[in-house]
Amino acid sequence: MRDQPAMLFDLDGTLVDSVYQHVLAWRRALFDQGFDLSAWRIHRRVGMSGGLLVHALGRELGHQFSESQVQEVQAAHARYFREVGEGIHPLPGASHLLQELTRRRVLVAVATSGTRETAGASLRKLGLGTGVPVVTRDEVPFAKPDPDLFLAAAERLGAPVASCIVVGDSVWDILAARRAGALGVGVLSGGYSRQELEVAGAFRVYHDPAALEQRLDELGIRM
Repeated sequence: MRDQPAMLFDLDGTLVDSVYQHVLAWRRALFDQGFDLSAWRIHRRVGMSGGLLVHALGRELGHQFSESQVQEVQAAHARYFREVGEGIHPLPGASHLLQELTRRRVLVAVATSGTRETAGASLRKLGLGTGVPVVTRDEVPFAKPDPDLFLAAAERLGAPVASCIVVGDSVWDILAARRAGALGVGVLSGGYSRQELEVAGAFRVYHDPAALEQRLDELGIRM
């Protein structure tokens, strides 16, 4: 049988329902610095590297954060996110999708712009098998929209990145997939619209992991 394409998954908003917890954690972290920014503006940046996100939000605020402020905001975000981490759950069908892909002998990895610290609780909830590599922000030079996370994930699997399918919920995931040379597939479970994901370059867009599993044949994933 021909090799199946490997699949590289984003975490927040793609496999676990955590985007809005991240938004509120970033909002609280900014408030600590004396800034009150609307949640919807923060949401548009979730999925980016934390450093890029803080600088981008600074532009929204008309303020240039110093590097020490960026570090303070990121540390506060991690602290506030930990407070709600245990209340985060997998998105509909996420765990079953990963199990089904394993059953079909599809290589799977997770690549997240979050750190190992902030991703830990979510990864535990997913119940990932020991054979599923996880690449976090701590392990690469740059996070999304740079391609480093997906390139590292493909390397962990021993798969050519050009034969991989990247699944993500944000335009930053799709952009990083394009820059890595992989096929991008979107899900709506992180709050970005179908049009935004398609314009960014998504080949297909599904509602959530459960809907994606029902249409794996569209991505060339065989039984």
